[in-house]
Amino acid sequence: MLLTRAIPYLALFLTAGCTKKSSGGGGGTTTPSITVSISSTTVNRQDTATHARFFVDLSAAATSDVTVSYATQDSTAKSGTDYVAATGTLTIKAGTSEGYFDVVITGDSLRQNPQVFHAVLSNPAGAALGTATAAATIINDGTYLPVDTTGDHTPTSYPGYTLAWSDEFNTGHTLDPNSWNYEQGGSGWGNQELENYTNRIQNAFLSSGVLVIEARQESYGGNNYTSARLDTYGKHSFTHGRIDIRAKLPVSTGMWPALWMLGNNINTGTAWPACGEMDIMELIGTYPSRVTGSIHWEQANNTEGTFNNNYNLSGVNFSQAFHTFSEVWTQDSVTYLVDNQVYVQASYATNVTSGVNPFNSPFFFIFNVAVGGNWPGPPDGTTVFPQRMFVDYVRVYQ
Repeated sequence: MLLTRAIPYLALFLTAGCTKKSSGGGGGTTTPSITVSISSTTVNRQDTATHARFFVDLSAAATSDVTVSYATQDSTAKSGTDYVAATGTLTIKAGTSEGYFDVVITGDSLRQNPQVFHAVLSNPAGAALGTATAAATIINDGTYLPVDTTGDHTPTSYPGYTLAWSDEFNTGHTLDPNSWNYEQGGSGWGNQELENYTNRIQNAFLSSGVLVIEARQESYGGNNYTSARLDTYGKHSFTHGRIDIRAKLPVSTGMWPALWMLGNNINTGTAWPACGEMDIMELIGTYPSRVTGSIHWEQANNTEGTFNNNYNLSGVNFSQAFHTFSEVWTQDSVTYLVDNQVYVQASYATNVTSGVNPFNSPFFFIFNVAVGGNWPGPPDGTTVFPQRMFVDYVRVYQ
């Protein structure tokens, strides 16, 4: 009987001991042991309105309903332009531990840097505040990018030549699959490059009648950068003629844009450099006002043969306006021009004196923006991403 009577008294004592007294003198209150928190979110913006969903969680299911107020706050994303401001009260039902609310993201096809706004919780009932503020990141990977197209132009015809092929990049938002291939991968490409080349619209798209190749700093396939490398192999190859390419270039440290050609036989058993390479334009980002034009071949002793030269702008760099990069290619020579000014003249008889001349065979185009590599070195703290090369057109006359 004594043991039976002692149990209620012990329970009463323990209950009293667990009561937290307020610091004031007005009696005791119980602090909720359950917390309510909000999580950050990311949303890909679309051409039409979509929404960002914020999840609100309890640290444990409650025995009664929990309510909490929420409101959005501007940051780099602005209400009325990028999203619709939202306020309200969220109820998480008894026995559950999660709720959510949606915020409308306005439609927009403009490609721009990510934008952020916040959602803030307040005035909880039935729980204490945990994480009260969360960010919504809007990813703006649209295909509309305003492009300043001022700069040099080439004629649309030349005496003695006929237009054999061109791409003006005027149709739709993606490349013509009948003309272009996406080379993919992140293995360094023989140059210790740092990017992963993809076939995503994030890295290559058409906007305002211009091809955009975009190098981005992001984790993808084991690499920290992405970009695009496009070629015309198996679709458009040429031997001799005049080539005009109108482009505007990225110039930050670590960037390596190139407009170039390789011999078709590289894919049928003839290794580089025996296949031949013609670099109509290459730029190293640390030299923003300089481009290099080169030819490469295999010499008789099986080493690489190179002939090249540089072209320098005065007082400006190649990112500030479009320039035209041209090649006049004959059975005897290769000539490169910038804005119709000759800067490389390679005569096979004079300059390709050792080995087999590969420059009278079919070649295909490659357009790419490399990140890092043996020649440019890696990006540094001054490099701002994304970096973009714009190509207005490529035209081949024969």
